[in-house]
Amino acid sequence: MTATFRNLTCAFRPVIPLLLLNVIFAPSAGAQSRIDCNALNSRILKRAVHYCVYLPSGYDAGATQHPPRRYPVLYFLHGLGDNEQTLFNSGGWTLLDDLREHHKMGDFLIAAPEGRRSFYINSADGTVRYSDFFLHEFMPEIEHRYRIRAGRAGRAISGVSMGGYGALRFAFAHPELFSAVSAQSAALITESPKELDAASQMGMPLTNVLAPVFGRPIVVGHWRENDPFILAKQNAAALRRLAIYFNCGQDDNYGFEKGAAALHRGLDQEGVKHEYHPYPGDHSITYFLSHFAEVMKFHSHAFGLLAPQ
Repeated sequence: MTATFRNLTCAFRPVIPLLLLNVIFAPSAGAQSRIDCNALNSRILKRAVHYCVYLPSGYDAGATQHPPRRYPVLYFLHGLGDNEQTLFNSGGWTLLDDLREHHKMGDFLIAAPEGRRSFYINSADGTVRYSDFFLHEFMPEIEHRYRIRAGRAGRAISGVSMGGYGALRFAFAHPELFSAVSAQSAALITESPKELDAASQMGMPLTNVLAPVFGRPIVVGHWRENDPFILAKQNAAALRRLAIYFNCGQDDNYGFEKGAAALHRGLDQEGVKHEYHPYPGDHSITYFLSHFAEVMKFHSHAFGLLAPQ
């Protein structure tokens, strides 16, 4: 089997110690953005789920406007081994403020939930219903707690690695809910369940990552129900109304560049417009941050917050 299976459990781990405060103030004296971290007690998951939300400068002042200013929201899904804080304490927060200061990004909230190792879907055995939690508890909580612009046009989703898989899966399964989706180095696996089960017999560690979510052996029906490749084909007509962006390093440590290229070909075959960027680079925080500005610019345009180029 390929390198995809050898070290997946190490993918996109945080490189800076985690933030310890519930509410974190801006990294420089002049910046007024803030990161609001909290937890939602989930009845579906039967535990508290932590999350962090990036609030751009002006958000608090917007509450005094008449009517109060409302913002689009980008849901951001972290990678395997990371958590809800990783984006903001690994350089992303500074980049966000810099982009806004130089008018390369519009004003929108970024909501990052804790996803653990769920792949952001319901597990095959039904014990962890993360997709149900996200759709029926997390999104409603965020859009009630914060001043979010109502409707599909003000809602998008993004992610990296495992989170890229989750973002594409959510958007392709529910294009009625999201106006745009982006993914960096998404964990798109081109091998079939049969091939993956064979790999498990060879002791490949990928099985330990996939088994709690997809079953051991993999439950084929469940795999197919959540497969972004299959969902893209099934919902192609609806996806033509969705703004789609994804990139992947061509030296990805886990072979995910094959999945990105396969998705590109599949969307082309279905006549679904999208942006696909195969860049030099590996599967690392350095790679993700080097293209983060491009992702934020994509969503700013999709939200109608920047003038068309």
